[in-house]
Amino acid sequence: MYRYTEHDRDFLRARVAEFRDQTERYLAGGLGEDEYKQLRLRNGLYVQRQAPMLRIAIPYGMLSSDQLRALGHVTRTWDRGYGHVTTRQNLQLNWPRIADVPDMLAHLAEVDMHAIQTSGNCIRNTTCDPLAGATADEIEDPRPWCELIRQWSTLHPEFNWLPRKFKIAVTGAVSDRAAVQVHDIGLRLRHDDSGATGFEVLVGGGLGRTPHIGQVIRDFLPAADLLTYLAAVLRVYNLEGRRDNLYKARIKILVNALGIDAFRDKVEAEWSASKHQDDTFTDADIERLRAMFPVPPSLQADAPEAQAGVDARLATDPVFAQWYRTNTRAHRDAGRRSVYLPLKNDERPAGDITDAMMDQVATLAERFSLGELRTTHEQNLVLAHVPVASLEALWRQARAIGLATPNLGHLTDMIVCPGLDFCSLANASTLTLYDQVQARFDDLDYVHDIGEISVKVSGCMNACGHHHVGDIGILGVEKSGEEWYQLTIGGHAGDAAAIGRRLGKALPQHEVIDAVERLLQTYLAERLDAESFHDAVRRLGVEPFKERVYAIAA
Repeated sequence: MYRYTEHDRDFLRARVAEFRDQTERYLAGGLGEDEYKQLRLRNGLYVQRQAPMLRIAIPYGMLSSDQLRALGHVTRTWDRGYGHVTTRQNLQLNWPRIADVPDMLAHLAEVDMHAIQTSGNCIRNTTCDPLAGATADEIEDPRPWCELIRQWSTLHPEFNWLPRKFKIAVTGAVSDRAAVQVHDIGLRLRHDDSGATGFEVLVGGGLGRTPHIGQVIRDFLPAADLLTYLAAVLRVYNLEGRRDNLYKARIKILVNALGIDAFRDKVEAEWSASKHQDDTFTDADIERLRAMFPVPPSLQADAPEAQAGVDARLATDPVFAQWYRTNTRAHRDAGRRSVYLPLKNDERPAGDITDAMMDQVATLAERFSLGELRTTHEQNLVLAHVPVASLEALWRQARAIGLATPNLGHLTDMIVCPGLDFCSLANASTLTLYDQVQARFDDLDYVHDIGEISVKVSGCMNACGHHHVGDIGILGVEKSGEEWYQLTIGGHAGDAAAIGRRLGKALPQHEVIDAVERLLQTYLAERLDAESFHDAVRRLGVEPFKERVYAIAA
């Protein structure tokens, strides 16, 4: 992973000292609320429904074991002993005292971490495939490019006050595990016929109040032009994006209003005029970054014997076999596998991890995955480079700490925003629905019979729970002071992303879990062979599901 230089560390220390002075002046009455708000947001500090919230940056989801232990220490010392992994691959702490935040940031700075640009109308944390550098279907490792974007975008003077927040995702694999089609800018690494590296560039994706799937603006952008082209896109948006209406200020609104061809023309004109003056980088620069992400030592020679041992265990232990099939993925090196540690079960809210578990996962990363791990936009963790010979030992240790539930990509592996319990923007609670799903569908055999399916829950139209792109999406709405929920079905976040279709009228909270079960019953009754829920909805349409839910509800 990227190693900070002394220049980087000096910058972080100076930033912490600056924010400490600002916070002390605010607490002493020397800075007004509005003045301090802009300063704290640029350092990831929100004021939420019940308490402040600190959002800590985890660039492209990469963490070292030392960094995870530092996060555990911060949550234990200055918060309530747990953190929440977000759909931006960051970590949120929901109970810090404002006076303590500079100390928290100072401690994190010692392990090369910060909270810069995790809020505000700026370029946010760049996300990527959690299996980057490990997956066999990868064209090229996207992490060096994510790091290049991070360095370029951090405190960029021109793009520090955009019309609204701006999100970029990068994938280097054939399969999209980074949801690039629902980002302001999505980047897919490509090779042209000569083998040169470049990007397919998508713009105008996003969820929230008006969801849109991103559109291709460039089929192939040479890699050397990446930063200048990103600058051109951002400059057009910065100059022409709406600033008079909070809900219409995202780039997706501008792209939709102009049309992709007109927007492309504006970007190409801006790029032609400015690319020779904008930030550039050399081949040596990107090679230096690539060297920060080396390929792990090969275990290929040990693979046949190690896999034979695993296969023997799979044949005799159905519990281990279920975990292996569900929570592990093929690695580019046959002697390794990537292992997901789901943060979803009936013991804790979705995406939550305690300080003790942070310490324990840090130890697992050191023992089994070269001392590094990743967060995912699905609110889970990944150990990317586990030796096949160590899989059973890892499984036993992960199981002992509650991180081996074999539900990855299945019904109970829900994406859930914090909702009304924490967020000041939420209209309805989300954690209650999560608990109901965990309790109602606690039979893993039934969960696996359903197959892979995504349930995503948001407490408001900002869609932090990505409900628009869930097979089953649940949106909390408020009606006369009561919590109601709008259901959508048929959404998809990966390849061929799609926005879900509304099922019908909103339901009161007590009817939602029954409605989810009826959707599943309809699917199981109507599916063809191994047809997925998503494919069944595409074939059948919404009506059969709607009839089952609302006929019984009525």
